[in-house]
Amino acid sequence: MYEGILPLWKEKGMTSHDCVFKLRKILKMKRIGHTGTLDPSVEGVLPICLGQATKVSEYIMEQGKTYIATVSIGASTTTEDADGEIVHHDQTEKHFTREQILTVLDQLTGEIVQTPPMYSAVKVNGKKLYEYAREGKEVERPSRKVSIYQLNLLDETKDFIGENVSFSIEISCSKGTYIRTLAVQIGELLGYPAHMSSLVRTASGSFTKEQCLTLSEVEIAKDDERLNDFMFPIKYALQSWPSIEITAEVEKSIENGQVIKAHSLLEKDEKIVYTQNSVPRAVYVKHPTKNGMMKPEKMFSTEKGD
Repeated sequence: MYEGILPLWKEKGMTSHDCVFKLRKILKMKRIGHTGTLDPSVEGVLPICLGQATKVSEYIMEQGKTYIATVSIGASTTTEDADGEIVHHDQTEKHFTREQILTVLDQLTGEIVQTPPMYSAVKVNGKKLYEYAREGKEVERPSRKVSIYQLNLLDETKDFIGENVSFSIEISCSKGTYIRTLAVQIGELLGYPAHMSSLVRTASGSFTKEQCLTLSEVEIAKDDERLNDFMFPIKYALQSWPSIEITAEVEKSIENGQVIKAHSLLEKDEKIVYTQNSVPRAVYVKHPTKNGMMKPEKMFSTEKGD
């Protein structure tokens, strides 16, 4: 069985779940998980966790993402992207200078507040927003803060003129950012309805497009017995935190997943990774109620299995 992280290039027309379903058939193993939903119309980097690496998928999801998006000014849609029905179409001639757009992008860089679109998987009262939307119901949506680390205009145009104006942007952002909502926010600051007309995810955490394989390339690499050459070990997802080799003193306690005395590194780090021969065996965090103690958040077996 395979074990580790496989950077996949998700192609258009598939859901993240479709990718997992196909990989289970290609690799003939069940223990496979993706690291966050990408809409069917979106292509891009989707790290896939195999075997015990499924335990670290949440850590990868917590890391930042990078996207290239096309913002279209002039029409808003039900879904905030090109898949939805047009809600409002402003057919007036528009004229934006490069400086105007750069000023708006600057206003949206840093910590911003977003309200998730109705067509999203965010839950309200135990039900996903898109389920309400399909029933034609509008419900109050919880706003949330997200971080936009960088927002760059990719077009070199000096003046953007026309009834419908489009331009490309590159976004580096935190988990939970809705790029289609960001496109709408850009339109609002420019004074017009807007939507996101295309989206590509170019990086997820430290995984980039250059490291990715498509599903067909995965199948070829597997048949050629070269798939392991493209995979990353579990420790790659844990590199944000310090690693400590297990000593004989704590070996049995860690092996049994016991609560033990807190390591001094937890005073400045959120987590520590215990390794054996440089291979992760456990992730420990401060105990929430027992002062001066720590507990395992994740445990990794030495045995491989499906």
